[in-house]
Amino acid sequence: MQLIDIGVNLTNPCFSEKHQAVLDRAYAAGVCQLVVTGTSIEGSEQALELCQQLDTSGQRLFATAGLHPHSASDWNTDSTRRLRALLGEPQVRAIGECGLDFNRDFSPRPQQEKVLEEHLALAVELQLPVFLHERDASQRLLDILKDFRDRLPAAVVHCFTGERQALFSYLDLDLHIGITGWICDERRGTHLHPLVREIPRGRLMLESDAPYLLPRSLRPKPKNGRNEPAYLPEVLREVALHRQETPEDLASHSTACARAFFGLSEIG
Repeated sequence: MQLIDIGVNLTNPCFSEKHQAVLDRAYAAGVCQLVVTGTSIEGSEQALELCQQLDTSGQRLFATAGLHPHSASDWNTDSTRRLRALLGEPQVRAIGECGLDFNRDFSPRPQQEKVLEEHLALAVELQLPVFLHERDASQRLLDILKDFRDRLPAAVVHCFTGERQALFSYLDLDLHIGITGWICDERRGTHLHPLVREIPRGRLMLESDAPYLLPRSLRPKPKNGRNEPAYLPEVLREVALHRQETPEDLASHSTACARAFFGLSEIG
């Protein structure tokens, strides 16, 4: 059984000097390929460097490149040049993490929207899929995406935590959905239990979002409280339970979906 983690924040300082050990545990748990999330221009450059350093085969580690909406205010005239250079690298398989976050508003909303549109324009030009972030902004995200969707090859709403209306609106726009350990949280994730049944095969992918979102159903829990890609099987178990699928079946179709989305080869 093989899994693909489509979103791991491997550049997070808590993983510093521990990258190989984290990857070894992931591989041992059946997570055979990982996509390292880029959340800033500098962070995206670091994500690419990690892929090049830690995967000389070029088959296991890949990256996204983009600017998280929290940091949209950091976008400047040099950002497009640096992002375009990153997107020309073979290990970089998607644009993002980009999107809208109207929950925390760390950057002004008009600036978030402008930077999102810059990312989408690049995705259209380069014909790359998009790795999207959305919090409390589903309708505005949909409004912006509709102007680009017919020209985009694909897009995934990563770490989906929304309600039924948002899910169906994303599916109507032919978007993919990423599910994390949020579904394992008995305090705030139970609304996802019936919703994951509604995501068609070929649109559903799994992700850890490590070091965040440690599955609360995980037993035993790590003493440091930090999530890792090695715990992705717990997300698989919970999603399979609520989709009424076997873990093996879910692993098979979600992994095939991720490989098609990011253009990844199979691991023998």
